[in-house]
Amino acid sequence: MDIYSTEEQQAEAIKRFFRENGVTLALGVVLGLGGLYGWKAYNQNQITTAEATSDVYTILVQSDDVLSQADQFISEHKDTNYATLAAFVAAKDAVDQNKLDLATSKLNWIVDNAQNQELKAIAATRLARVYIATEKFDDALTLLDSPLPEAFSANIAELKGDVYSAKGSKEQARSAYQAAVDAGGLVSNPLLQIKLDDLAVTSPAA
Repeated sequence: MDIYSTEEQQAEAIKRFFRENGVTLALGVVLGLGGLYGWKAYNQNQITTAEATSDVYTILVQSDDVLSQADQFISEHKDTNYATLAAFVAAKDAVDQNKLDLATSKLNWIVDNAQNQELKAIAATRLARVYIATEKFDDALTLLDSPLPEAFSANIAELKGDVYSAKGSKEQARSAYQAAVDAGGLVSNPLLQIKLDDLAVTSPAA
């Protein structure tokens, strides 16, 4: 059986529905449109903010003294990827100027704060190199043992080999370099084979 058996009944039911619910519907339409315009305004604000941050970042990286300005930029934009990029640039400048403590600080900030796991891993591997350069071998190994994306396995194993080689632990270094080779490290760094060959076990002469 039809719920409404005649057109007159359907028309009267529709009129009654709007009498009873008209205010609610109108309010819903207003709120819906308000939400739509609010969402558009929010998106536009996000775009404007991102563009402004991008402009400031460009000015920062083109300046002659990134290190002196990086901290303020990172603090003001710490929730954006631009802060991470600025920290990378500052770390590179610090390494170029042999200010390894500053480089360590910037790379540690990325490791602790970056949301992107690949960026975090890149910072970790660069920080490990700084630790090796400053002979903080235990810090380097602890960092390289932390959870990092599988794609970095070869790089991590090679860096562990560098740590062990610098410590004079040849057997551990050889094992780590071989692990890097097995993980495909030769594709990105052919010099890895030279590192491994330099540690090859030679048989004593008869």
